[in-house]
Amino acid sequence: MKQYLSHPVFSIISDISNKMNTPSFVIGGFVRDILLKRPSKDIDIVVLGSGIELAEKTAAHLDRNIKVHVFRNFGTAMFSYNDIEFEFVGARKESYRNNSRKPIVEDGTIADDQNRRDFTINALAISLNKKDYGQLIDPFNGILDIENKIIRTPLEPENTFSDDPLRMLRAIRFATQLSFDIETNTFDAINKNTKRLSIISKERIVDELNKIILSQKPSIGFNLLDKSEILDMVFPQLNALKGIEVIGKNTHKDNFYHTLEVLDNIALKSDNLWLRWAALLHDIAKPATKKFEKDIGWTFHGHEFVGSKMIPAIFRQLSLPLNEKMKYVAKLVQLHLRPIALSEESVTDSAIRRLLFEAREDIDDLMLLCEADISSKNAKKVNRYINNFRIVRKKLVEIEEKDRLRNWQPPISGEDIMKTFNINPSHEVGLIKTAIREAILDGIINNNYSEAYEYMLEKGKKLGLIPK
Repeated sequence: MKQYLSHPVFSIISDISNKMNTPSFVIGGFVRDILLKRPSKDIDIVVLGSGIELAEKTAAHLDRNIKVHVFRNFGTAMFSYNDIEFEFVGARKESYRNNSRKPIVEDGTIADDQNRRDFTINALAISLNKKDYGQLIDPFNGILDIENKIIRTPLEPENTFSDDPLRMLRAIRFATQLSFDIETNTFDAINKNTKRLSIISKERIVDELNKIILSQKPSIGFNLLDKSEILDMVFPQLNALKGIEVIGKNTHKDNFYHTLEVLDNIALKSDNLWLRWAALLHDIAKPATKKFEKDIGWTFHGHEFVGSKMIPAIFRQLSLPLNEKMKYVAKLVQLHLRPIALSEESVTDSAIRRLLFEAREDIDDLMLLCEADISSKNAKKVNRYINNFRIVRKKLVEIEEKDRLRNWQPPISGEDIMKTFNINPSHEVGLIKTAIREAILDGIINNNYSEAYEYMLEKGKKLGLIPK
């Protein structure tokens, strides 16, 4: 394994730890990732002694200007060097109380430290010691599990998950990111310990959900969350999308699996986490709006508007940020049917202007979401949507070049109206502003000051206002 220790910092750590008579090892994700040929910028060093002291001496040897971040309560220290994060920690063994995932920690051996790791593929270590430099330490056949693409716990899985229930989500996350299978006994233990997730903070849970959402094929993770019954516990609104109801010959698609298909489609086009959240939530209100109408069949009228109103509560529930990201997701959920409706009709300039006005700078993301939402198995229908979306995109470019609505600001402000007619803030000011905006969107006037000014005078006159 010496060929994997080409980074010069490893030999420096080895020399310093040898002088300190403090054995050290590279462990965990970095070892796993080099075997998987995945890029890794986080390197964990386990020390049979003081990780803090070894970190400080290594950083000083590399560059005395390196800032070492020390966390004495945890016995860890970190520093960044050439865009790589190095973390040093003393080897430890852990024991847990039933009501907490925070372990009772004691000093331990390298074997103790590997025993406490979550999965066999994360328990691999490479020695940095002079006597066996570069030797792989693999007590749980982690290399075999990497070769067989298996997620498995080093020790008894029920104890592993009961001790730290977050590991259940991590198992699903790693299975999703790496396209691995979760070993049968390990997955059975997840099913038995699902309720233990109640002791995990929402922030830690959503951190794992975000990593699943950002993976190459997120549906793998959400199907595992469903199969393990974790989904209903952590995200009941998404779980509620599952199922198909049939009345006579009338049926509807399973909106859970449709949602996962849309999410996977978006994942092929964009790494934007919040666009992926919008894909996950675009049909979230379908259970709340589902109705059976005798002459029509199943309908979900207004699910886009109801869904957008649900977003703040869902973000609070999951401890997602209640800021512009939330507003962005709510906007895309509310507008996600608009381009589809346009693609089914003759595309008018007025309709395009209104779409640009409402979507503004998020119009490109909205179009990606709408195109990802095409999941019909009818090839003719899919081709019609794709061709019509091309027309919509072309029109969007043409209208934007002419009317500049993506970052639209009113050419006439309320202050302009009050000054022109020598009036105070009033209902009339609002009426004139709205009339100017609607005239621009309908193509009656162009989006410029001079035409808007003339239109303002005309509207003011009809309201009995006299310019000064």
